Parts: sequence; structure tokens; C-alpha cells
Amino acid sequence: MTNEIIQIMIGLLCLYLGAEALVNSSSSLAKRLHISPLIIGLTIVAFGTSMPELIVSIKTSLSGHGAISIGNVVGSNIFNIAVILGVSALICPIQSHIKLIRIDTPIMILVSILFAFFFHDRQLGRFEGAILFTGIIIYTFLSFYLSKRSSQQEVTEIESELSSFKIFRNIYIELAGILIGLALLIFGANMLIDGSIRIAQQLEISEAVIGITIVASGTSLPELATSLVAAIRRNSDIAIGNVIGSNIFNILSILGISSLLSPINTPDIRMINIYVMLLFSIILLPFIRTSFKLSRWEGASLFAAYGAYISYLLHG
Repeated sequence: MTNEIIQIMIGLLCLYLGAEALVNSSSSLAKRLHISPLIIGLTIVAFGTSMPELIVSIKTSLSGHGAISIGNVVGSNIFNIAVILGVSALICPIQSHIKLIRIDTPIMILVSILFAFFFHDRQLGRFEGAILFTGIIIYTFLSFYLSKRSSQQEVTEIESELSSFKIFRNIYIELAGILIGLALLIFGANMLIDGSIRIAQQLEISEAVIGITIVASGTSLPELATSLVAAIRRNSDIAIGNVIGSNIFNILSILGISSLLSPINTPDIRMINIYVMLLFSIILLPFIRTSFKLSRWEGASLFAAYGAYISYLLHG
């Protein structure tokens, strides 16, 4: 089993490095082409941090391991709220923007309910995948539309947070970084999936549990790094916006694309896991509405609840 653990660690490292290379190189190229940093943040950065989940879910769906594909997204969404926001709030209470309370968080809840409805028969067909993927297109256009209506102060604040993306001196370095990032993501996904499946077989643990725990937490490393750094720097909007945006993207885009390419049928994922994901999404809304922030005790509550959930998975 030692070899499998090493394989998983290598896979996770490659996924993290690949996402970092892809996001930074793509952002640098976009800035070279005079694309607004705000647009970069709404598209390339958000997409890049969810690339590990996308690659893993597509590969597992195509290879017939639907339990890992669904478990990866469900587990990632739970991990994003309970662990990433929980730990970030423990570091520094997270201030919440009114837009997140009125628009993005309710959309995340509605999207989670839609997915639960589609998956009640443990299947996601191409038609359902098409509906989900259409949803991410609508959400993206809505984000662009609302961003144009944002005050200049809000735009300036977001652009300042993304100013760390520097333009490389040579365009070929940017293109090479994008290709290397994609290669690392694909290689890392292969390593992570193969190692996880072997451990599941050896320990006689279902692929669903492996997907919800090891694979999900591993593919959430880019979101974890982004939100923790943002919390340390007291950049609350990025810390919480990164998580909520990623959760919406995971369901609409990742599951939409995966089921469009290959319909998913997996009885191994119990609906209790979907309900837990939905519960965390719903609980987050009153938490961030309280004084317009996620306090330390609320963050601790989310983190403790995740610990109880994982204990239930492993022993229940």
C-alpha cells in the first residue's frame, strides 16, 4: 500500500502544480492581450482552480468509475465550505459581500437542489448534463453583466487583488506554462485515480468513499491555497467568493461536461451524501448573513461538522 500512497501524493502534487502553472500562465497571457484583470478573475482564475476536479471527473466518468466522478464533486463542495471556509474563518473572520448573500449563495443552493433532483435515481444522463452545462453558461453571462454594474471602487478592489499576476517577458514562456500545466493536471489525475482505486480495492472501501474523501480533498488544493492566502491577507471577498464560485462551477460545468461525454450511473453514491452537501450549502447562507461575516465560532462549527461527517463515512 506504500506505493499507492506515494502515487497519490505525487498525483496531488502534480494537480496542485499544474493548476498553479495554468492559472498564472493564462493570466499573464490574458494581461498581455490587455484583457481586464476583473475578467481574468471571473474566468481564468475561477476555471483554473477547478481544473483538477474537471480532469479527474471526466477521466473517471469515461473509464466507468462514476462513483469517483460524482464523489469527487460532492466531496469537493463539502470540503470547500466546511474545511476551506472553516479554517479561513478561524484564521480571520470573513466579511461577506451583499452580492454573495443575495445572488451567488442562493444560486449555489438552487444548483445543489437541482443536482439532488437529477441524481435521485443515481444517474446523470446527457439531457441532464446539457441542462447543467447550460446553467454554467447562463451564470457566467450573469456574472459578466453584474460585474459591469459594479461600482468603480469594487472593480478597483478586485483588480488590485489580482495584480500579483505578472506578465512574463516572453510569450513563449506563457504558452509553455499553459501546456506544462495541462500536462501536469492530466498526469496527476492519472496517478491520483489509479492509486485511489487500488487502495479502495485493498481496504475493501467503496470507490464512493474514496472519491468523497481522498480524491475530493486532493482536487480542492488550489481552492484551499487561494482561500487561505486570501484569509491571511484579509482579502475576504476572494476567500469566500472563490469557494462559492467553485461549488457552482463543480456542479454545473464539471458534472455537466462529464455526463455529456458519458452518462453516469453509480448506485454506490448514497443520497445522504448529496443531502449533506445541500445542508452545508444552506447553512452557509445564515452564517454569512449574521453581521455580514463568517465568524471564528461559525468556522469552527463547520470544521467540526466535517470531522463528524468523515467519521460517519469511515465507520458508518
